[in-house]
Amino acid sequence: MADVSDPIIRETYDEVRDDRSDVSWMILQYENDRSDKLILYAKGPGGLSQLAEHLSEDQAAFAYCRVNVSNDELSVRTKFIFITWIGSEVKIMRKAKLSVHVSDVKKILQAYAIEITAHEKSDFNEPEILNKLRRAGGANYDRGSHNY
Repeated sequence: MADVSDPIIRETYDEVRDDRSDVSWMILQYENDRSDKLILYAKGPGGLSQLAEHLSEDQAAFAYCRVNVSNDELSVRTKFIFITWIGSEVKIMRKAKLSVHVSDVKKILQAYAIEITAHEKSDFNEPEILNKLRRAGGANYDRGSHNY
């Protein structure tokens, strides 16, 4: 079981969800290699590319990101993404624990439109992810200009 009891995790989650906040993403990582305790590793403004800059190949982490999705200039919706990051150099035991701990993390970071598991920074392809969000978003009134 992952320890996600630090109150700053819930506070930052609420901050990311708040449209008035500049903080649009957060990253949780393990306190150390042997720990099951997750801590707030980073948070900030910007989009997926800024979030990805804070991830490393030897890191296992969970992230949460707010993005604005639009089909046209009149239709802008806020959507959230839950991300499991498993860097290519993460040890086998940590990978195994990560797959079990994801359910504990989702009890805190619970509202999201899509879930992504990323292993490389190239997995943070913003146009592709925005397309997934549009498809998950329900009504699409602008089918002609987007590749679905």
